[in-house]
Amino acid sequence: MTIWICGTCGVEHPDSERPPEADCRICTDERQWVPESGQVWTTLEKLSADDYELVHQEVEPGIHRLHREPEFGIGQWTYLVQTPQGNLLWDPPNHLDRALLDKIAELGGAAVIVASHPHMYGSQVSLSHELGRVPVLVHSADRHWVQREDPVIREWSGTEEVLPGVTLVEAGGHFPGAAVAHVAAGAEGNGTLLVGDTIVPVPATGWVTFMRSYPNKIPLSAGLVRRIADRLEPHAYERLYSLLGASVLVDAKGAVRRSADRYIAWVSGANDHLG
Repeated sequence: MTIWICGTCGVEHPDSERPPEADCRICTDERQWVPESGQVWTTLEKLSADDYELVHQEVEPGIHRLHREPEFGIGQWTYLVQTPQGNLLWDPPNHLDRALLDKIAELGGAAVIVASHPHMYGSQVSLSHELGRVPVLVHSADRHWVQREDPVIREWSGTEEVLPGVTLVEAGGHFPGAAVAHVAAGAEGNGTLLVGDTIVPVPATGWVTFMRSYPNKIPLSAGLVRRIADRLEPHAYERLYSLLGASVLVDAKGAVRRSADRYIAWVSGANDHLG
């Protein structure tokens, strides 16, 4: 039996002798896409045989990120947050091989695996099995998007401190259960956010943006953007890092506030006289 991987989003599907007959459910949703050439399936074995480099960066003390180059699927950066009580693996990779497992082991392993939203489920169950069947946390509102079920999966919602000083926050917007991870010790004690696709930095501007669908350019409503900003307001953070590698390294909380206000003004019609 083979674990099949969607070639577009990189999410693992159940074991079967043949690849799924239907297109990937995650990619047929309006937030993703299926190539004009049609659905493509691959396997962890085929991905392991590819010629690629595993890039490792320590973005700040105790926060590392890993990336496959050339990338596969959505091409997310995976973040590993180190704590004395174990590590968080955030937005898990969509591939799995010896080089990746050795690097994770070198950094102290993982005590819990969390994806920011369904596009980032990747090879979460396969990774859990390789890492000692550590829990995989999936937001309860998005559980129906899980393609490969397994007893390692546990639901969560609201806010949850998964490790000391590392808290998941339900932000919503991009998906109902779209989450960020708040690292209290990040940015020299000023706080760091790992934001997935909930918030996306606009490179080299100090601004961020918010979308329902990034590839299909579908915006969020003013109400949902306000709710995202309000849910993050109780948390102190100086920096934020997104899943494609972009970041805000100074006054990230101010950038989210300013950007939310600007976004809301435009989509609510307050600036129509400028159009």
